[in-house]
Amino acid sequence: MGIQYPYGYNRRMRLLFVTDARSPISKNWIRFFAERDDEIYIASTFQCELDFPVKRLEFTPVAFSAAKKQSSRPGSASARTLGLRTVFRQWVGPLTIPRSAKKLHAFIQGVQPDIVHAMRVPYEGMLTAFALSGLVTRPSFLTSIWGNDFTLHAPSTPLMGWYTRLTMGKVDALHADVERDVRLAREWGLSEEKAALVVPGNGGIRSEVFYPANEKVKNPIIINPRGIRPYVRNDVFFKAIPLVLAKRSDARFLCTSMQGESQVTQWIRELKIEGAVELLPLIPHEEMGDVFRGAQIVVSPSIHDGTPNTLLEGMACGCFPIAGDLESIREWITPGQNGLLMDPTEPQSIADAILLGLEKEDLRRNAAGLNAKIISARADYGRNMEKVVEFYNSVLYGLDTPSKSIRATRPSIVNRKS
Repeated sequence: MGIQYPYGYNRRMRLLFVTDARSPISKNWIRFFAERDDEIYIASTFQCELDFPVKRLEFTPVAFSAAKKQSSRPGSASARTLGLRTVFRQWVGPLTIPRSAKKLHAFIQGVQPDIVHAMRVPYEGMLTAFALSGLVTRPSFLTSIWGNDFTLHAPSTPLMGWYTRLTMGKVDALHADVERDVRLAREWGLSEEKAALVVPGNGGIRSEVFYPANEKVKNPIIINPRGIRPYVRNDVFFKAIPLVLAKRSDARFLCTSMQGESQVTQWIRELKIEGAVELLPLIPHEEMGDVFRGAQIVVSPSIHDGTPNTLLEGMACGCFPIAGDLESIREWITPGQNGLLMDPTEPQSIADAILLGLEKEDLRRNAAGLNAKIISARADYGRNMEKVVEFYNSVLYGLDTPSKSIRATRPSIVNRKS
């Protein structure tokens, strides 16, 4: 006998997303439900405009997000500014949550959504957990974990830790982009009885945008697509470039979202690598496939991460991946098989990995084949988002059974305990 679904299962849903709606990650996820004709509401913690229709978009500032200009994009400030802003927000940002939660509380009360999905713990998940207090009719509450929510932000200050535990205690289910974060969520208070879904943070790879080049890339081009982020060691990455050039003078480096960054320009000048590096502006997401297809290697020198979406996109385009040796990255990369891992705090470690990747053409070729299979099996956008629909419905109707059919695969739903 097949699964018995309740009446109304898989109907169109009324969804309220609490998110930084400027983010391509958020847009990639939410667009699926907009195109599915679900009823979409967004409480955006930053001002923005959307290129797809929603029922209502409301600016809901928290942790000083009102100070950002509407035209700005995530990660658009300088490295020093981002670092100082992160520390300031970790200490003072939580104090803004109670006041901001009043606006979100009224939004939820007016919309009466089936599900409120906060697409990050700080500060969207924290804000939602606080805003749900006192509601007569409480919607299902999901939150997503993005990369460094537990490893960087949660332990940073006592209040960040307190709000993280509050959020994990109130959610009905969790979405994470790596299985590591499901384990960490349990340590931060997520009950073992609550379900978790593991899929990439943006839903996955759109194969019509990110696919391999028709011809093999011959030029030794290395791309760093991470931009300026406080947890990405670009300073070390640039110090590795002269070490690579000492043995491969023909190597060239592309760095996206770094054009005009004064600190980066200074590093390049001091290291005398102007002829080997091209700083690119912020490139629209739908155009990044062409950039990746022109490179042999993609590098992610991060010290905190879940699943970097740009790393998966590069892999989907045939780039050989080199990333920081983190537990989360090992869920995607097996060193020496489909990529290489390095110490992102050591220039020589990054340089050695790049040089090995350039030297071993057979390793790059075999890795490209393996990564194509990995992306197809674990990171396909359409298949993953159908799993998300199933997950949403299982949370709405209290079902465990839909997840059992995909328990043994990744991305997967981690079952509730019976």
